[in-house]
Amino acid sequence: MGRATWLLASTTLVGAVTSVWLYFDNRALRADLEGQPAPAVTATAEGSASGRARDPWVMPSAREAPLPSHGPSTVPPALPEEPKESRLDRRARRTKEFGEMFGRHEGETDDDYRARIAPLIVAGLAIPRARAEESLRLAAEKAHVTPEQSAKLDKTFDKIYGDVLDYTNKAIADGTLSPYERNVAGWLEFAGGLGGLLTDAQGQVGKVLDPGQMKAMYDAGFEWGEYLGVNAPWEQLQPPPPPRP
Repeated sequence: MGRATWLLASTTLVGAVTSVWLYFDNRALRADLEGQPAPAVTATAEGSASGRARDPWVMPSAREAPLPSHGPSTVPPALPEEPKESRLDRRARRTKEFGEMFGRHEGETDDDYRARIAPLIVAGLAIPRARAEESLRLAAEKAHVTPEQSAKLDKTFDKIYGDVLDYTNKAIADGTLSPYERNVAGWLEFAGGLGGLLTDAQGQVGKVLDPGQMKAMYDAGFEWGEYLGVNAPWEQLQPPPPPRP
């Protein structure tokens, strides 16, 4: 169960980052599609001619006669083609947009940053958190978790969440997690440490529930690492430092 907890904790973090990344990717693709001209719909001359030919009462009028040509046709001027954005250029632009959204704005205080970012985090995690709470409720019923045990688990969760926030705030402060640059190695390093914290948290939960209850919840499909990773109060994180000049 420790390995499964580590994997779920890592995928929870990576999934949150990927969701935001795909948001910008989708927006960029929409912009590309909007910039393309719509295909013109025209009727073929052959089809029009055949339609008139089938009707013996319809004769070509003077308006349908071709106009005399007095010289070479004039080609309308065309605007120069805009250079297409390469995949790497698009990736660099999305990195900049991500930093502008989740980085510290000039003159922005800690309270200003939280007021701007916290609603985004809460809205993004609303559905996963609701599903996690429902999963816990159903698994606790199958494991016959008592109200006294539930109260003890809540206190245990508070301690776990405090450790997770301290660990994450340190990673933000030292630049391991930074909104201003792509640092895949840093993200994976952070995810590994977070998985270790949540694995230890499962051991703390095991001091409240007996082995039979833990197994019953696991057999029901419930994972403590997944639950704790989603329900950690990420909206309370310290803001990142201002971008380096």
